[in-house]
Amino acid sequence: MYYYVYVLHSQKDDKLYTGFTDDLKRRLKEHNAGEEPSTRHRIPFELIYCEACIEKKDAIAREQYLKSGKGKKYLNGRLRQYLECFGKVRF
Repeated sequence: MYYYVYVLHSQKDDKLYTGFTDDLKRRLKEHNAGEEPSTRHRIPFELIYCEACIEKKDAIAREQYLKSGKGKKYLNGRLRQYLECFGKVRF
């Protein structure tokens, strides 16, 4: 089993959301169906980035890192072409 750290782009407000899950397809469907209270008002979402981890603890640690200042800087660099080409707001 894999655990995934993912970044979603809200097409409604152009903001990004970072999370982790053990079922990426299911989680994206949940976000877009409004089943997640914290993101319900921001649907629809598109998946723009993910990483796979074998250990759950590693995925949780990676999610926390990507939500930190250094992690957001890393993602801005990693997703630079997407963010610039499509005029998306950075983290």
